[in-house]
Amino acid sequence: MKTTTGKSIARIILGTGLIIAGIGHLTFARKEFQAQVPDWVPLKKDDTVIYSGLVEIAMGTALVFAPKKYRPAVGILAASLFVAVFPGNISQYVNKRDGFGLDTDQKRLMRLFFQPVLIFWAIKSTQQKRLKAL
Repeated sequence: MKTTTGKSIARIILGTGLIIAGIGHLTFARKEFQAQVPDWVPLKKDDTVIYSGLVEIAMGTALVFAPKKYRPAVGILAASLFVAVFPGNISQYVNKRDGFGLDTDQKRLMRLFFQPVLIFWAIKSTQQKRLKAL
């Protein structure tokens, strides 16, 4: 399989996952997502979940359908989204909030280690050229 085909598959899977998660924010997983909203966020938890769901749907759609020349920028934006929501994952761990089957400290802690994978996935699946070390 060509590298570009593998990257396209990875990008489309990530984008589709974001679209499904975004739909979940608005419908079937709304309460679960509220468990991840830190108490310091100045909006109502439900409003935060709705707004973030809309952002996830838009970002997932962009990952799936962006023209090739815009994909690197979309990848950076998607990675930035994963960075931006990371405090919610930390809050869920620190405050021992259950959600999405994360009902133990160990499970919530393991979830934190998945966020860098999403960041890497977003960047790697959208870059057209190999990133060189600084």
